[in-house]
Amino acid sequence: MDISAQCINYDERLGRVTAYIYTHLDDELDLNTLAEVAYLSPYHFHRIYRAARGETIATTVRRLRLHRAASQLAQSSVPVEDISRQAGYKNVQSFTRSFNATYGMPPARYRSHGNHTQYPSQHSDRSLAMYNVTLKTIPDLEVVSIKHQGAYNKIGPAYDLLFGWLGKRGLVDAQTRVLSIGYDDPATVPENELRSRACATVSKSCTLEAPLERVIIEGGRYAILRYKGPYDALPAIYQWLFGTWLLQSGCELRDAPPFEEYLNTPLDTAPAELLTDIYIPLA
Repeated sequence: MDISAQCINYDERLGRVTAYIYTHLDDELDLNTLAEVAYLSPYHFHRIYRAARGETIATTVRRLRLHRAASQLAQSSVPVEDISRQAGYKNVQSFTRSFNATYGMPPARYRSHGNHTQYPSQHSDRSLAMYNVTLKTIPDLEVVSIKHQGAYNKIGPAYDLLFGWLGKRGLVDAQTRVLSIGYDDPATVPENELRSRACATVSKSCTLEAPLERVIIEGGRYAILRYKGPYDALPAIYQWLFGTWLLQSGCELRDAPPFEEYLNTPLDTAPAELLTDIYIPLA
């Protein structure tokens, strides 16, 4: 019997489950339904999922709902009570305890003092020296990618497909870099029309299958900011980069999209410890 073929089968099945969870966060997700998505019996499914993912289904759902809640707090004025209900909590007190345990402060304080508030707009008088932006010339970078259309913070399923395909072919190793390319400005393009790509580097040659594509990230001169913290602060960071740093730097933008590189993963890293390098192309 081909053991590797069995592993590939389980990886694909769990990938379908992860994608299903992403797109059904507001539904009642029970083990029977998820087991059906994975084509496994409910008894075996949860044991396999927990062993492979390192957490229970309930923990995955809570974590992703809290991640979404943090984005809503940072990017909208939706009342905390409504966000709490959408995250699946019966009362604000329970939501506050869970959120505080994950993000280090209660929701209301996070909205006004979270990481997303640390990067001021062009109207701030903060000095450029307070933020670590470096200039660097990089070579062309070839990546394997999958297109995503819609909100940038909902690109997760594209990564699941990408790494499911790469992983079952043994193309993920310690040198693999995880990146994304964002082609549009969320402030001017409707959310459902935003274009991006989930990307990864591979160290071996391979023949790609749809929907995977090979893309070249254009080399050249870049401004690079390393950000530490939850992903929901990224829109504010871009505002600071373009509205404060760029205007005061004397640099000129190049006609190429910015991209991000993720140096660790929320699968095993606390939100406050996530590291993201933002690359802004310069002439």
